[in-house]
Amino acid sequence: MKTPLRRRTLALTQFAMLLAIEAVVCFTPLGSLPAVGPIVATLAMVPVIITAILLGTGAGAAMGAFAGLFSFLIWTFTPPNPLVAFVFTPFYTLGTTQGNLWSLVICFVPRILTGVAAGACFNLFTRLKWRSVFVYGLSGALASLVNTFGVLGGIYLFFGRTYASVLGKGFELLLGLIGLTVLTSGVPEAIVGGVLANAICRPLQKYMARDSA
Repeated sequence: MKTPLRRRTLALTQFAMLLAIEAVVCFTPLGSLPAVGPIVATLAMVPVIITAILLGTGAGAAMGAFAGLFSFLIWTFTPPNPLVAFVFTPFYTLGTTQGNLWSLVICFVPRILTGVAAGACFNLFTRLKWRSVFVYGLSGALASLVNTFGVLGGIYLFFGRTYASVLGKGFELLLGLIGLTVLTSGVPEAIVGGVLANAICRPLQKYMARDSA
């Protein structure tokens, strides 16, 4: 039986390892998925989801905050698409286009809520005694969609007309463009999130349960 100190040390070690993976998928091409549109599909939410399922909702929210911080740094200093960097950071200016405090909301809040959603869904589905493949898979997929709709919804609400303008589209076409982004980026991310949550968290949680006995 592990002492409380050993359990905390183990949890911190596991969190640090997942944080290192989060940094890799955020700062290197290994975390990118081919997609259509200005928003790139990434694996950045996968470590957030795994953290929430394995270590709890609070740890997942903290990992989401780190994911938001990494995203903020990338879009501020080396934006993948300079045209739309302003929606993620108030410190990147392109011509007369600049972000504001809502940029920070878009960058951080959906990532944090992804960790909260993954942990909450996992706890709920576990209490409902659903089959494990659905418990893990749906928790991962739904949490990933929270990030997708949080980011795209924030863009539409806070920067809709400016965002459409820099893309050379009419504002009336923006909802269609967002829908296309959900299909080409959000859905693949959700599928990957669900598959990896099931493939990684299920065996690891069984091992962790045996190890703590």
